[in-house]
Amino acid sequence: MSNAEHLATVMVQQFMHAVEAGVDLVPVVADSTSTAKIKPFMEKYPGRVVNVGIAEQVMVGTAAGLALGGKVAVTCNAAPFLISRANEQVKVDICYNNTNVKLFGLNAGASYGPLASTHHSTDDISVMRGFGNIEIYAPACPLECQQIIDYAINKVGPVYIRLDGKALPVLHDKSYEFAPGKVDVLKQGNDVALVALGSAVHEAVDAAASLAAEGIDAGVISLSSIRPLDRDALAEALKGYRCVVTAEEHNINGGAGSIVAEVLAEYGIGARLARLGISDGGYAIAGDRASTRDALGIDAKGISAKARQLLG
Repeated sequence: MSNAEHLATVMVQQFMHAVEAGVDLVPVVADSTSTAKIKPFMEKYPGRVVNVGIAEQVMVGTAAGLALGGKVAVTCNAAPFLISRANEQVKVDICYNNTNVKLFGLNAGASYGPLASTHHSTDDISVMRGFGNIEIYAPACPLECQQIIDYAINKVGPVYIRLDGKALPVLHDKSYEFAPGKVDVLKQGNDVALVALGSAVHEAVDAAASLAAEGIDAGVISLSSIRPLDRDALAEALKGYRCVVTAEEHNINGGAGSIVAEVLAEYGIGARLARLGISDGGYAIAGDRASTRDALGIDAKGISAKARQLLG
């Protein structure tokens, strides 16, 4: 695997591996073949991809029907349209009825940049956490993504996987093993814990390196498994820190910031918390990734500054 890879490319590769292994997998798209980078799969398995056109509700309902017919159905389209347009179908057809569908939210967060809020998906984790009976993952690197998808395809039941829209470098070495619920501690520290979700984990890693140069020992935790989540393990990982900073390309409500706040309160951990992301009631700006993250304070510079501020 290359040092940096688009997670949609990893997704398609794992789909092909699954079919080669005998899994009766059927991708369903909503005229989103380009977004899903599904062309290699379509060339290798002509007739296996179902394209319902720009009709996200139909896409989700079709996937549920395929699953009830014994298929492993996977939906592949842009996260903002999956979450907003097909909200009721996801809730009822997939979650409530416990159908064996894997929902892939592509180009999540503010990946679409200048296309602005119509194309940003900064509430998907909070929406999915509000639904019962669905597992939720946000891989932060290609290797982790590969293992999460393999797990999801083989698990019977609904899964939502949030994928970033840019190529991401590998964070883990070849010894890494994904496990559902796992709290991924990338770096131990003593002064401040940096907890991030998805692609923002890379910003947290860079922030920790910057802080280390100043003599500040920052730990880094990746929340790739949102549901299930080993809350005992997360609480244990946060104990001993005076301060915690969360960072996510998502609203501060319902995502990593909320999860960490809940755990700190429920376990009586007396650490000061700062949540970085889309502000309460706000939207991401219409701009490229660097500008967006700078404005939100979720780039390495912003995370470092907030950590220094909390530490005084």
